[in-house]
Amino acid sequence: MATIRKRGNSYQIDYFDPNGKRVRKSFDKKKDAEAELGKRVSLIAEKRYLDVKKDYTTTFKELLDKYKENYKDQLSFHTWKRFCVKRFKDYFGEDTRLDNIRYVDLETYRNYLKQKPNQHGGVRATASVNREMSCLHHVFTKGVEWEMMERNPFDKGKSLLMKENNKRFRYLNESEITTLLDNCIHDYTKDIIVTVLNTGMRRQEVLSLKWVQIKGEFIYLSETKTNESRQIPVNDDLAVLFQSIRQRVQLRSEYVFCDAKGKPFNDIKTSFKASLRRAGIEDFRFHDLRHTFASHFIMRGGSLKELQEILGHKNITMTMRYAHLSQETKKKAVNLLNGLTSNNGASENETCHKHVTFQKQAL
Repeated sequence: MATIRKRGNSYQIDYFDPNGKRVRKSFDKKKDAEAELGKRVSLIAEKRYLDVKKDYTTTFKELLDKYKENYKDQLSFHTWKRFCVKRFKDYFGEDTRLDNIRYVDLETYRNYLKQKPNQHGGVRATASVNREMSCLHHVFTKGVEWEMMERNPFDKGKSLLMKENNKRFRYLNESEITTLLDNCIHDYTKDIIVTVLNTGMRRQEVLSLKWVQIKGEFIYLSETKTNESRQIPVNDDLAVLFQSIRQRVQLRSEYVFCDAKGKPFNDIKTSFKASLRRAGIEDFRFHDLRHTFASHFIMRGGSLKELQEILGHKNITMTMRYAHLSQETKKKAVNLLNGLTSNNGASENETCHKHVTFQKQAL
């Protein structure tokens, strides 16, 4: 039976929901309690009670704290997500209730990011804005999954991700590789470059590489950008390099690449840029070393599927950007079939080949 009783300075409604669960809720005014109880009794009678939305009171700070608690050990959280979380909190306000954040607020924040200069005072890249918006989308997605909010505000409009220009495709040819390696200003810079050129590893993966991850003829990576472990074969050149580094640094550190105190390098941006200047190589970034590995892997006959597994791409679409480099390799392979359909021996096949060559020259 549904009732209202006075308890101190408030009025409490008391009833059982359709599942038999007892529900009690207090109101400051009696008329508010009567109105709410009447509404709920009517909904029960009409069998629409379970359609009532839950009253969410979670604040943005509570969600961000829970997100940090669950993802603080993620590699990307240490490198960039923690800065995003701080900006989210500063912009939206930590005491803001989640159900008060609307789609228009998200779109406004995206436009704010587009206008906000990057750390160097320049124009923020589209990829940078998209990455931060993807992080914010993930925060709200987890909020729904953790039952801290009813619905993700991102779902109330079209995608807020902007189209990126992914046409950049820079890699070094063999001559440029030799020139760069000859002009490295430090041994460790050269060692790191050689490692990436032979493995396609990402910057953070190679800088945090430990000796225990190198077992037999493979490098075992567990902390990756995609959070999926992968194994990279160690070729002969890389095996020689690792042996040389071991002899040089002895057991000074658990890290393969470390400073004089045995600590891993946080970055080699300065020495890498200096090496590029000495080599006279322009318009080249550290990540382009990964493109260089992939390009030469394909041009030397490697398959796209093998490359996908080595690079750690979640789907083949990312790997397909290198597909055009395999055309010459395929052409040479198909030429192995020359003469297969000839029935008149080598002499006629030779005549046909000359005829085809003449036609090509005529064209």
